[in-house]
Parts: sequence; C-alpha cells; structure tokens
Amino acid sequence: MIPCLSKIKFTLKGRIPVAQYAKEVAHNERFEFGKNWQQFLLVLNNERIAESEKLLKDMLRTDELTGKSFLDIGSGSGLSSLSARRLGAYVHSIDYDPQAVVCTNELKRRYFPGDTNWKIEEGSILDGSFMKSFGRFDIVYSWGVLHHTGAMWQALDNALLSVVEGGQFFIAIYNDQGKWSTFWRWIKQTYNVLPTSLKIPFVLLVWAPLEIRTALFSLLTLRPQRYIQLWTQYYKKRGMSRWYDIIDWVGGYPFEVAKPEDIFDFVTKKGFALEQLKTCGGGHGNNQFVFRRIS
Repeated sequence: MIPCLSKIKFTLKGRIPVAQYAKEVAHNERFEFGKNWQQFLLVLNNERIAESEKLLKDMLRTDELTGKSFLDIGSGSGLSSLSARRLGAYVHSIDYDPQAVVCTNELKRRYFPGDTNWKIEEGSILDGSFMKSFGRFDIVYSWGVLHHTGAMWQALDNALLSVVEGGQFFIAIYNDQGKWSTFWRWIKQTYNVLPTSLKIPFVLLVWAPLEIRTALFSLLTLRPQRYIQLWTQYYKKRGMSRWYDIIDWVGGYPFEVAKPEDIFDFVTKKGFALEQLKTCGGGHGNNQFVFRRIS
C-alpha cells in the first residue's frame, strides 16, 4: 500500500512550503498530479519499469548510467528515477507535489530501501536557491513537467543551470498547436474548478469523441488490433498507463506549450547543442529533446 500523505515527514528547508501547494489546489490553480500517480503505482510492474529504462537508454544513447549523477525534476510517480537508479545512476528526485514525493519515496522503499545513492526532496524548480543547493548533474531530466509549473521559461532556465559542462539535458514539452492548445487550456481549467464528483464524468465526456474517432479509424482500415493494442500495450510508452495519462492530459494545469524551434533556440543560446529530437508529429503531446552542454 502507498503511505498516507499525513504520515510522511517532508524536509522543506523553509523554501517552498506545502501550504503554498495546497493554496494553489484550493484556488483551482493546480491539478493534483500526485493523486493520479498514486493510482498508477497500483498497476506498476516489471514490464512498465523495463519500458521506462528503455526510453532512457534510447534517448541518452547509452546502455547504463553507472557513475552518472541524475536529477529528476518533477519525479511524479518516481518511475523515471527508479529506472535511472536501476541503470546505475546516483539519483536526486524533486517534486513540488507532496503526494508525488510520497509516490517516489514508495518506489524507493520497494526497490532500493535505505539506499544512500537515491535522494528525494520536496521543492520547486522555480525556487532558484533550492535548485542551487544541490549543485550540478551529469544528466538533468524533466519529462512533461516544466510546462506545468506556471512559468515554463523560468523553469527551463533554472533547469539548464543544473547541468554540468558536457552533461545532458533531457526534456519533454507540450507541442504548441495554436488554437487547439488554447482549447485544451480551457478544458484543463474547467476540470480543475469542477467538484470532485464531476471530474471523471468530465474526463469521459471530453475524451469520448477522440476515443470513438480512434476506434472507428481502426475499424475502417480493418486494423482493430491497433486499437486494442493502444490499451493493452500502452505501457510500452515509457511504462505508462493510458487511463491515468488521459486523466493527466485532461486535468493537467497549469498548462503551457512551445514550438520545437522555440525550445531549440532558447536552449542552444544557453550553450547547449541538440543531440536528439523526437516530435509528436505536429499533434497534441510532447516533443522530446536531448541537449548536451558544450560551454
């Protein structure tokens, strides 16, 4: 079982109090990602962990991370941190959501109890003094996180400062779809102001047209197995769960987006070179980047 939030003691060091996070949630300004991740941990298994490891190896172009320091900004469920640790990295996980910190601690308890090479803290990427307090890392990783901070470009800037010279920076940022992104921002804002009893019905209402379209396309092209695999083999996408990703997508707020070229320009001007780029093909979803610090 995942520990109750009230039973966890957090080391906050007086920087960003849990009260600030709670205030944002109470004012409908922030989706509770941690609650969603707690449910995801109930379906986490070895296959999902293996897929998460595969993503890191493929994007970072390595088979292991032995001896590397790895900063996971916005650790969420803790899956990516766990994967990096299993690949041999010294891991430092941070998240602004206290319940996400609970999830990350739970995975450490399950797989690396008492491990001194995996440190977990509650804190914000937007807090410059907090970020400076633990130095720089060989790999700085933040998958689908910085666009949920409410200040994406500041978060991106702070994250870049944590990369050592010669180190890698692996991020995923929501693609800018213009008017469609504006529409999705409204959807996410609406989800967060709804009472709890209406949130799941709202998710189903919003997602049903997309789901029906996907299913019909599979049938019309005589490839129904593709739709079935979308659910049964979704774990092959970073080890994730389609259902919990749908909730994350509909509710995930704050919400910002960027065109791939804007991310490229911003990061390369800071002394980085692009090593890998995997786009979502212009649709909704994340564009993935791996940069290396060259100066």
